[in-house]
Amino acid sequence: MLELKSKNVLENELFKSVYDKTPDYVKDLDLMNFDNKGEFSFVLKREHLKPYDKDLNPEGLNLEEWFANYAKEAKVSTAGIRGPQNILFPQDTRFPINLVGIVLATLAKALVANEKYNGKRIVKVAGCEVRYNSKLFLDAIARIQASHGIETLVPYGKKTIPIWLASFLAFKLDLLGGEYITSSHGISVKNATKDLNCQGSQYLPEESMEFVNKIREIFDYVNENGSYEIKIAAEDNPLINDSVMKSLDDGVDLYVEYLKSGVAKDINLELIKSFKSKIAIENVGGSAYRTLSRVLKKLGIEDKFVWFNTEEDPFFHSIGKYDVTPKGEKAFYDYSVDATVLAKKPDGTKFFPVIDTLHYDEKLKNYPCGTVVLITDPDHDRLTITQTENAQRIPELKKLGVDYIELGEDVVLTVFTANQAFLMLMDFWAKQLKSQNLWNNHPRFMIKTTASALSWDEWAANNGVKVVNVPVGFKEIANIMKKVELKLKKSPDSEVVVDDVFGNPVNLGVNPRLLFGGEESGGMIMGTEELIRSQHGRFAVAMREKSATEAIIVASALSAKLEQDGKTLSQYLYQVFEDNKIIGRFDTRVDIAYYNESEPDINRLKAAKIEGEAMRTKNDMFYLSMAIAKRKGLVSLDEIKSILNDKFSPDGLTFDNLRSIKFVGDGTYLDFDNKYIEIRPSGTDAKTKAYGGGLDKDEIEKYASVLGNYSGERTELHKKYIPQEAYDMCKTDAMEYYLKFVEKDANNEVFEIPQYNF
Repeated sequence: MLELKSKNVLENELFKSVYDKTPDYVKDLDLMNFDNKGEFSFVLKREHLKPYDKDLNPEGLNLEEWFANYAKEAKVSTAGIRGPQNILFPQDTRFPINLVGIVLATLAKALVANEKYNGKRIVKVAGCEVRYNSKLFLDAIARIQASHGIETLVPYGKKTIPIWLASFLAFKLDLLGGEYITSSHGISVKNATKDLNCQGSQYLPEESMEFVNKIREIFDYVNENGSYEIKIAAEDNPLINDSVMKSLDDGVDLYVEYLKSGVAKDINLELIKSFKSKIAIENVGGSAYRTLSRVLKKLGIEDKFVWFNTEEDPFFHSIGKYDVTPKGEKAFYDYSVDATVLAKKPDGTKFFPVIDTLHYDEKLKNYPCGTVVLITDPDHDRLTITQTENAQRIPELKKLGVDYIELGEDVVLTVFTANQAFLMLMDFWAKQLKSQNLWNNHPRFMIKTTASALSWDEWAANNGVKVVNVPVGFKEIANIMKKVELKLKKSPDSEVVVDDVFGNPVNLGVNPRLLFGGEESGGMIMGTEELIRSQHGRFAVAMREKSATEAIIVASALSAKLEQDGKTLSQYLYQVFEDNKIIGRFDTRVDIAYYNESEPDINRLKAAKIEGEAMRTKNDMFYLSMAIAKRKGLVSLDEIKSILNDKFSPDGLTFDNLRSIKFVGDGTYLDFDNKYIEIRPSGTDAKTKAYGGGLDKDEIEKYASVLGNYSGERTELHKKYIPQEAYDMCKTDAMEYYLKFVEKDANNEVFEIPQYNF
């Protein structure tokens, strides 16, 4: 159990609330003690599968209910199987993420791996960031795997590393995969395991279902036989290997070598070295510092940066934390650590709740106007770009659609969405490639999520870059990479053609190179000129996980170039818009959360989540059923327009210029002649996400807000044109269409375990 004390008043409130709302039977649980450094066993009993009852089943853990929810999320999860945990009592199986669940999932994955690679030397990597109980979960994973003969590479001392480094090592060292413990930029009490496959990319649903089915087999065995023994290896088991990571400096040397083949070429490094100012790195949670500082030092540019929050803290330095809810109720509330989240105060005023808690009015008061601040999250895969500017620029910022925060009478902090920031980075990197006479050596392509900016597609069209649109989630971007690589391997002299999620074949040309892969939520990757090779001969067009380090290198080089030119980032954004004749300059995202994720009472949390999931699903099915019915030829576009006009014309919306409505793998995409709106149910929680891009910021914000917040209640016209059976089956049909997209041209080459030299 974590100590029930903190120097932080707000964190103490969280601890007290969790402690008070945890029942005594949970506090008294002693299922498995990882403080025991030797071998031991945990016997999973039939009683554990059933609900707790003080008299009838005092050993009940209700694992069957836990598993039902876990399996459901595994089918749709976009970024690992996430959920809240009891931060003080991690054996609390009432929560989605708990020690017993981590042990069961790890056991199942180990059994699947041993079945596939019987008698082989199986090696995986495991790492974590700074969240509550992460090191406990990491220890459990390594010891369970060791008990099944699987070797686990861990950082020396099981210290933190970023998700992209674990992913990079899985590919570079040709490992069977890895485990990484994080919930990305989610709230502090959340955690998750991101399962990495042999490519270093996150599991696709079919990969997750293999181990989910294995858990089901274990439960069936327990129900039939009464118990199942799970062995946990000793902490010093030689299969828990920290010497390899120590010899590789956690892989930093290999990663720097990779960076130098891509975004850290001399042309960028020399620019950064010439920078006269300092770039501030906001190190939310503190865990990025340990790795990123070493990378910058090895690149010879560490003196160009200053750091905020270098101490590791699972409460994330109170960032995003409040003692009042958005409704004004007195309670602990966590907005996450996503710096781009916009919220409304009780009076309706928009504000950045996460950035407000960074206290930049104080932190930046002694820094010159024009200071760039790069904000990265605890697992260091996302980046938010900000810059201080003179307040006289406010009228121009409004025209550009760039949000800002007033830091004083004369200074504002511009906060760029990832859509805006990454447009600048891809444009700048393309210019750098052209200046080195490399641009024309290969056809260039981009992989982006449908929810990302229209401006990216426009920029790409203007620069001869092909675009492959995919569903939300970086594993979807990685899946396209692997399809491209298979075609390059089989027919290196032929044109590479892949389908996007809209159903369009996209011809990438002969021997193409990835310029950029990214999503509007702040994650990106850039490719290299030479294909990236693993130690045993596999190759890739780019790495499989988003990396804030890559984004930081390019953003720093761009900042240095703009310092030379006497320009701000917002001025550069305007220049990119103008030079590329971009019309769809504005973007928005509306997050509709149906409950308070920070609620410490698990019973209230579960009830609220179930209710919220029903609301999320109802909203989703209203739009999805129309897209699926249109795809099946059951309804015409004109009939869909009439449904939408009938419902939303009182809100001031019109659908007369709607060109199409399509299911895009995980959401419904409404394409107008002057904008797009995408309505997407969160794959990890009871939330709806509404995205928009187009010519008018106020308009897309209105459409996204109205459509995203709609209850989903079927109208009379909806019932008239969308048959009940089609409505009831739309989620099933959607999953079938999604899997067909994933599986077409899939790179299903069997991974061959090599002869390791360590």
